[in-house]
Amino acid sequence: MSQAIANAETTSVLAPPRPTGRGSEFAPLLKAVKGQGLLERRTGWYARGIAVNLLALTATLTAMVLTGDTWWTLLYAVPLGVFWARTAFFGHDAGHAQITRGRRAGRTIGLLHSNLLLGMSYAWWNDKHNRHHANPNHVDKDPDVGVGALVWTEKQAERREGFARWLTRNQARLFFPMLLLEGIALKVYGFQDLRRQPRRERAVEGTLLLVHLAAYTGLLLSVLSPGRALVFALLHHALFGLHLGMTFAPNHKGMEMPDADDDWGHLRRQVLTSRNVRGGPLTDWFLGGLNYQIEHHLFPNLPRPHLRLVQPLVRAHCRTVGIPYAETSLIDSYRQALGHMHAVGAPLRRGAAA
Repeated sequence: MSQAIANAETTSVLAPPRPTGRGSEFAPLLKAVKGQGLLERRTGWYARGIAVNLLALTATLTAMVLTGDTWWTLLYAVPLGVFWARTAFFGHDAGHAQITRGRRAGRTIGLLHSNLLLGMSYAWWNDKHNRHHANPNHVDKDPDVGVGALVWTEKQAERREGFARWLTRNQARLFFPMLLLEGIALKVYGFQDLRRQPRRERAVEGTLLLVHLAAYTGLLLSVLSPGRALVFALLHHALFGLHLGMTFAPNHKGMEMPDADDDWGHLRRQVLTSRNVRGGPLTDWFLGGLNYQIEHHLFPNLPRPHLRLVQPLVRAHCRTVGIPYAETSLIDSYRQALGHMHAVGAPLRRGAAA
């Protein structure tokens, strides 16, 4: 395995065979990635990463207890929000079977990270996220571009009424402030989803969500006065939601949006709808490796540390088959995403001005 990784790191371009037809576009790339052993699990890497993250969470909570009932304790909401995002990344990877091959072990890791540590339903996230991966940016099939607080097409915007219409007109400028509510919304979605789940799954998921809620509330109230505890919880969840939103926002917004008439294979469906974010180790760490969004969508069960190793192979293959490979800076990715949201609301702004 170590030799396979070394080969991938030292080989800048592996030119895959030119495909013979649309149906075989992805096959040469898959063969190349398998040939370098990059689909193999990295259990040791994940074990170390999970252990370090748990230690960081423990250290943060210990510092909170030692600091006690003072406004200075609110400063710990920053590292706690960051380490919660790391926890969410591990739950995400477990859902994609990146960590283990066994479904039971993967689900256990996912439940512990999502439900118990974050109070966020693992089953809800998996159902939503798998539908997104199957049809990214598809208006009728991808829940991430369905009508919600925000909309993603002019057709969706035209149907808005009342306050929602005002929201759509201004959604680009309101996007980041709205992310401050995402941390709380994720909890609400999880409890709402319990009604959809089978009885046995609902019992496990619901119990863990309640244990998290009780433990989180109990910890804050044992350290802080009720007023300070409430402020800490709101600040912590706002930073957590902002962090996750800043991670996921650059990935697809403003990219191609296929419809029922687009007959794309796996390669085109995933590459044309995704955008990569350039950066070094700090960007990789902050975005949880999801800045290699094209590679992640092509190989969702690829271990996170292998995403950067696969990138040269994917970029070269896209060049060979003539598919645009979108990659930009972090700031420009936000500019493109916000520009798309602004353009979607343009007809409503013109109507309001008239």
